This record gives sequence, structure tokens and C-alpha cells, in this order.
Amino acid sequence: MAMGKRKARQESLFVPTDRLVPSAGHPFYERLNALLAEAGFDRWVEGRCRRYYEQTETRGQPSIPPGVYFRMLLVGYFEGLDSQRGIAWRCSDSLTLRRFLGIPLDEGTPDHSTLTNTRKRLPAEVFDEVFQFVLGIAVAKKLVAGGTVGVDSTTLEANAAMKSIVRRDTGEDWSGYVTRLMRAEGAVGPDREPTAEEIRRFDKDRKGKTVGNAEWVAETDPDARIAKMKDGRTHLAYKAEHVVDLRSDLVLAAEVVPADHGDAATLVDSVTAARVNLAAAGSAAGIGDVAADKGYHAAETLELCDAFGLRTYIPERRVRHRSRWVDKPEGFRRAVSANRRRVKRAKSKALQRWRSEVCERTFAHICDTGGSRRTWLRGLEDVAKRYRIAAAAHNLGRLLRLLTGVGKPRALQGGGGVVFAVWEWFGIAGNAVCRLGVLIRTRLRPPADSSHRDGTEQADARNAVT
Repeated sequence: MAMGKRKARQESLFVPTDRLVPSAGHPFYERLNALLAEAGFDRWVEGRCRRYYEQTETRGQPSIPPGVYFRMLLVGYFEGLDSQRGIAWRCSDSLTLRRFLGIPLDEGTPDHSTLTNTRKRLPAEVFDEVFQFVLGIAVAKKLVAGGTVGVDSTTLEANAAMKSIVRRDTGEDWSGYVTRLMRAEGAVGPDREPTAEEIRRFDKDRKGKTVGNAEWVAETDPDARIAKMKDGRTHLAYKAEHVVDLRSDLVLAAEVVPADHGDAATLVDSVTAARVNLAAAGSAAGIGDVAADKGYHAAETLELCDAFGLRTYIPERRVRHRSRWVDKPEGFRRAVSANRRRVKRAKSKALQRWRSEVCERTFAHICDTGGSRRTWLRGLEDVAKRYRIAAAAHNLGRLLRLLTGVGKPRALQGGGGVVFAVWEWFGIAGNAVCRLGVLIRTRLRPPADSSHRDGTEQADARNAVT
């Protein structure tokens, strides 16, 4: 065989689409499309979103289909893209993702501004129902166990810098606030403006320096709160809380709240949202046992969980003094005592180990490798919309992993890809063998009398070949 040489040539100005080499497509996205098509996702979401568009097709330019929009958000999770610009560029650059979205080669993919306009047009209820629809697929596959859930939370970095915070009372930024303190102490005259170096030196040496959400607010994102991140940095952030089915690793609820809300204050709301999602998904499974870390322990929260029929397994913080119940309701004491008895059991220790593994894994998938640790959107509602679809994408990945053994497209690069390819080959080969067997049986069937064969037998033979 002779060696080919690369030639520099002028490409044709026009290439017919029938002469383009078709892309084989990614096996993972092919399976994901098949799963969504089996559940009737496009028909359902188009019917759900029709009320938010013009009812007459002659008015205005047609929007992108809602199924394409939500698929692009799924791509953001599976490809680890945190921004809409990155999602739009990746979808326009990849032939595999074009095929996944159903966009032909002679049409352009949606721009990042189109994603923004679609997100603003659709209310938060639609994103909640898409999450519930994906959960309904798991219910139909009988993969939701229910019963025991784990609850945990993490912080999401907001799209706002600490330099943008201003005083709630006066509207001063940090430099203006420090300048006022300098004038009050006589460090600078009333008519002279201090330099940036003088402001930094004064701010570094002064005592009692604190920054709290009660006095400061971000001017660019008022819903973000000052919080300490997982790596120790102080940043404007949101809090994401997961309620996870410990048996199937499926996220039953993914709630986003301001970062200054305590864990004990949001536990009951998150578990209630998980119950609502299970009921909307058509699941008969309930939630009875709740495992969480010691940050969720509070007498009022435990009493409220008992009122909702939840058995809590939450360890207590170590304190130097004994609990006093003189000025507290009797229900608080009973709830704390019952939780204390349950925590001492071997079941509680097993649930804590199980919870720490499963819940942290969901955060690793959604936040770290799924591109949701740092949000590029502003406002609690928009951040919650995007994060909830990322949680739905995580559930789809878990479904595909339970059904096919692969939960993300990048998993096909390792040993899981070999198993998936062998499984695909056996599926194709088995289908071909079945068709070949039907064809052979039809061809080798001994005819009674070819000249007198009735039309019914001929039709049966044709149907068998087909």
C-alpha cells in the first residue's frame, strides 16, 4: 500500500448535504435519546410549555423546541460545562451533540442569548415538573425504593464578587465605609480623600472587623449571601441541599436557598419537597427514615419531623452542659430523647456511613464534574432553575448506569466503554440472528402446493420476513 500525502487544496464553496460523511453518534447520547423518546419527553414538554408562547404560529419567529432547550442543559451536566456560552459553543461544534439535539447540518444551533430568553420565559414550575418527569421514568422502571433518605448540603459560588457588597443602611461600598471610619477617628481630614493604600492600611490595622449579611448586601446579586466556602474562602454563595434515596442514589429533591439559611431550618422543607416530587412522579413509596449529620440537630426540627411522621437519625453535637427543658415545650424533649435512642443503634451508624458516601457522591457528580459548583447566573430563581435540571441530568445518568452500566459519556473512555460496546454488539447481533432465523424458516417452509397457496399463507410469510 502506497503512503498517502497531505495535499493543500481549496475546499469547495458548496458541498451537497448528501455528500457529507455522517457521524456515527455517541452510544451514550443515543441511549439517552432512546430513553427520553420511550417516555415521550418531547411531546409532554411541548404540551406543557405551549401556554407560554403565542398560540398562533403565524405571529413571530418560532422558538427553539422546549425539548432542545432542556437537552442543551443536560449537555451542560454531562460535558461539565458551567456557562451557557460554553454549552452553546459545544453544541455547535460537535456533530454528536447536533444529532442528540436533532438539529440538521444546514441549521444553526441555539445561541447563548436564546437560552437566556427561554429560561426567562418559562417559570420555575416547568423546571420542577421536568425534574419530576425524569423521576417518573425511574418510578416506571421500578428503580425508586424510597423509605430511607439522606440529607446533606453544600455551597455554590455565586456570580458576584465581595467587592460589590454595599451597606444596607447607607448604600456605601467598602471604601466609602472605611473612609467614613477614618474621618470619625481623625485619620484624615474632612475635605481630603484618602488614597487606596491608606484605606487598605487603616482597614488592616483596625479591630472588630466583621462582615455580616445583616449589614451588607451584594449590589449585583441581592439574593447571594456572604458565606464560608468548602475550601475556606469567604465568598458570596448559595446553599444547595439534596435529599437522596440511599438505595438507588437518585436525588429526590434539589433545593437552592440563600447561604445564610441554617441546615436545621431547611431540613423539613427539603424532605417535604421530596415527598411532593415522589407523589407527582406517581410513586407509592414514602419517606420514613431521614439520616443527616449533626449540623441538622435542633430540638424544634426534631419535633417538627415527628409531627410529619419522620424518624430521624441525627447525631448530637458535643456540649459541656446538660439540656434544660424547663422553659421548652414537652414535645421538644420527647423528640430529642427518641432521636437519641435511635442514634445509639447499629442501624444509625450504618445509615451515617451510607449517607456520607451517597450524598457526597451526588455533590461530586453535580457540582464538581457537572459544572454546577460555580454559577454564572444571578438571582435565586434562575440559579435554582439551572441546578434542578442538573439534578435531573444526574438522575438520568444513574438510570442509564443501572440499565446499561454507563452513567456518563466520558465513562466510555475506560473499561466501562468496552463492556458497553460488547453489550451493544450482542444486542445488534442478537437482533440480526433473530431476523435471519425468521427468514430461513420462511424460505425453507415446505409448500403444500405453490399453485393453490391461498392469500392468507402468503401474507403470513410476508409478515414473518418483515
